[in-house]
Amino acid sequence: MIEPLIRNTPQIVIRYRSWLNGVFQAGLILISLLLAWLLRFDFQLPYLLLLLSVAPILILVRLGAITYFGLLHGWWRYTGISDTVDILKAVVTGSVIFWALLRYLFGVTSFPRSIYFLEALLTASLLTGVRLCSRLLLDSVRRNVNDSKRVMLIGAGFAAQMIIRETIRSGSGYNPVACVDDDPSKLGLKLHGVPVVGRVGELRSFLSSYAVDEVLIAVPSATSAQMKQFVQVCDGVGIPFKTVPALRDIIAGQVSLTQLHEVELDDLLAREPAQIDLEAVREQVEGNSVMVTGAAGSIGSEICRQILNYDPARLVCVDQNETGLFHLRLEHCRHRNGARGIYRVADVRDRYRLHEIFGEHAPNVVFHAAAYKHVPMMEMNVREAVENNIFALVGLLEQAQVAGCKSFVLISSDKAVNPSSAMGVTKRICELIVSARPSNGMRCVSVRFGNVLGSSGSVVPVLKEQIQNNRPLTITHPEVKRFFMTIREAVALVLQAFVIGEHSDILVLEMGEQVRILDLARTLVRLSGKSEKDVQFDFIGLRDGEKLEEELFYAHEQIRTTLSHQIKRTRGAMDGWAKLERQLRELRTAMSINGPEPIRRKLKEIVPQYMYTDSEEPIEAGVSVGALVVPRAVVKTEVLDSASD
Repeated sequence: MIEPLIRNTPQIVIRYRSWLNGVFQAGLILISLLLAWLLRFDFQLPYLLLLLSVAPILILVRLGAITYFGLLHGWWRYTGISDTVDILKAVVTGSVIFWALLRYLFGVTSFPRSIYFLEALLTASLLTGVRLCSRLLLDSVRRNVNDSKRVMLIGAGFAAQMIIRETIRSGSGYNPVACVDDDPSKLGLKLHGVPVVGRVGELRSFLSSYAVDEVLIAVPSATSAQMKQFVQVCDGVGIPFKTVPALRDIIAGQVSLTQLHEVELDDLLAREPAQIDLEAVREQVEGNSVMVTGAAGSIGSEICRQILNYDPARLVCVDQNETGLFHLRLEHCRHRNGARGIYRVADVRDRYRLHEIFGEHAPNVVFHAAAYKHVPMMEMNVREAVENNIFALVGLLEQAQVAGCKSFVLISSDKAVNPSSAMGVTKRICELIVSARPSNGMRCVSVRFGNVLGSSGSVVPVLKEQIQNNRPLTITHPEVKRFFMTIREAVALVLQAFVIGEHSDILVLEMGEQVRILDLARTLVRLSGKSEKDVQFDFIGLRDGEKLEEELFYAHEQIRTTLSHQIKRTRGAMDGWAKLERQLRELRTAMSINGPEPIRRKLKEIVPQYMYTDSEEPIEAGVSVGALVVPRAVVKTEVLDSASD
């Protein structure tokens, strides 16, 4: 009988926690009354009968007030200011009720008035004190756990306070030991017992004295320039570091130590993310029927999410990826406008199917995001690139015009400028088709993207997977550069182009300077809490169709401003629709000839700048990158260059 009792003791304690807590607090109230009586009567106990008579009444009244204000639980490890305020409320309320009961219900007028005040003061002190002592004891135990990782925080603001509190509460294995902050007014402060010891630039001098294992960057509102500075400081001292989630998530109470992340996509841009005002989009979308092709893709799905926020009459999501559409529909079901979604499995090359969809839903606006995008894959499948990217667009434009569509937005790529790949040249021809084709009441604009961080098949997810699995990072060339944008920026550009673009416009987002893929990989390694010494970089040479650098405009294109200072527009030189239409017919004929060469020659006739023989020399063995000499690797499947979607 004794063994089961011992084994079940923890469950018994948990089950009767509130009762035990109530008994304990009743004891504190009784002690407060006795101490108040002793203080009032010079440590004597006169009128003992009166004391013993009123004690049960006081205890019951106080426990009732404590229960009412939610103080009967035993989770004292989380005691904070709100609990102290609730204790004061409970004590004041209990004192008023106790006085009223004694005086008016029981008719006791001889009870010393000073006892009311002394007992209330002592009760409040004891109830608060035991909670604070309990929390301090638990915090001390957690902070002295041997396997806790000692961390120093960059930043001593709201986010740092939340992180320190979270580490204390959760027992996460992190032990904050100090903070650094560039605000001199915070020097010497303590955040939940953690001191602010100096400035960010002095980080190195504190690492050894505090035996720091890792650094947490607790400045979620930091700009890209500030984040770059923090990264450089941490990288300079050679210590692992991580960043905290966005401030909006911290305020929403969604922060936990499991959410400390190695990198945000915005951290990799090396510039401030573009802020584009989209309020005008609502006027153009609200009450209209909108179609998105390639709706299950990275860009297409984000366009759908944004469009639903602007109250369309219906949103027609078209994609040949049935599984992708299934998941998109499940996501939209949770949206307030999710019932307006219409999901059609269709190949954009199927004109009969398109005619059926346009006839049924008559969209006023079309966002065309369906296309083949992977450069090396399209070099091996030139005919399919032409069929899917060029002739599918021609058919889609025809069906949209017949259905009375008013606006058509094509998603293009910076690879369309002086193209060296089948994917790039097909995108350029798509731009020419949209620009040269007669309007006939349908406004058509193109949008040139840089590489979209975080999209399917893009560089970042592959890099992160290789880092997590401790595999070599495969990069095509140490000097390859790309323009980068986030999915949010890309979709904002599409929607803004839909609002401000005029017929035949090609709109381009200001994306700053190009970023070396190698630099991006190094930043990702550092933000993942690792050192470059921990990873291997394998350079395999440029693949067919790839260039060292991309461009945003042709030399002959006139660059003009738009209503948005971050978006530029161009139209470029055009020979007219009649000539382009004839060339497209010839291209269709060339596709009936075996092999890709006749198709490539015809593509070059349409776009003279197209260079489909790669003149770049692949990187040779033993290339030196910084202090690292990297052997040339065999060709791998996870090669990091770029992706337009």
